[in-house]
Amino acid sequence: MPRILITGASTGFGLATAELFLARGWEVVATMRSPEIHEMPRHEGLQILPLDVTDTASIARAVADAGPLDALVNNAGVGMLNVLEGADIVKARELFDTNVLGAMAVTQAVLPGMRARKAGVIVNISSSVTLRPFPALSVYSASKAAINAFTESLALETAQFGIRTRLVLPGSAPTTSFGKNAVARMGMDVPAPYDAFVQDIFAAMRGSTEKKTDAEDVAQAVWRAVTEPEAPMRLPAGADAEAIFQETTVTAN
Repeated sequence: MPRILITGASTGFGLATAELFLARGWEVVATMRSPEIHEMPRHEGLQILPLDVTDTASIARAVADAGPLDALVNNAGVGMLNVLEGADIVKARELFDTNVLGAMAVTQAVLPGMRARKAGVIVNISSSVTLRPFPALSVYSASKAAINAFTESLALETAQFGIRTRLVLPGSAPTTSFGKNAVARMGMDVPAPYDAFVQDIFAAMRGSTEKKTDAEDVAQAVWRAVTEPEAPMRLPAGADAEAIFQETTVTAN
């Protein structure tokens, strides 16, 4: 039975992806910082492991306990909602440590096994904000742009060993805890001169009738990235992400 490791699998995109792969006959290693707090029902093919992507010892233990892997999904990440002038640079470094260096470290840990078996798929969860800029997300957007560049370069390095590497780019997902967690963990002390600007942005977001991204949209895109050898490098997930992707593709051409 094929086996996949998913980081940040306690809620949101990671949880939906784990549930989809379990339902389709895969063994799933669901990892998270706090395994005692998760929403996953018991399943014969499910293994839940602690994993802090910013801790190399934690990564090494989880990868060793997981055993041989056919696929890896780097989903763990944090957000930051603020204009750059109001961003806490210490917390911005923490964000990059999780979103970028964390994904790199986990990937680095699983690569030797995949290379030895000459097979494997690595899927990194990016964001549609890398396709079309969005205000008050400059730090977060920069981290996801770094993920895009890292993934595309990695694909060139590892193709010779039969390892495929892909990107999934979700749109705005109001049903997940992204916004709440971004404020709770990273703060949102908006400088006074930007306050009206930021409030207008959030009001427009709340009032938008555009269909957004569901966690299940991301899970389906990850499934395609893992199981379809000819899947493109960048896979938008969600109606809004797909619209932005089409818009930017037409503009580029």
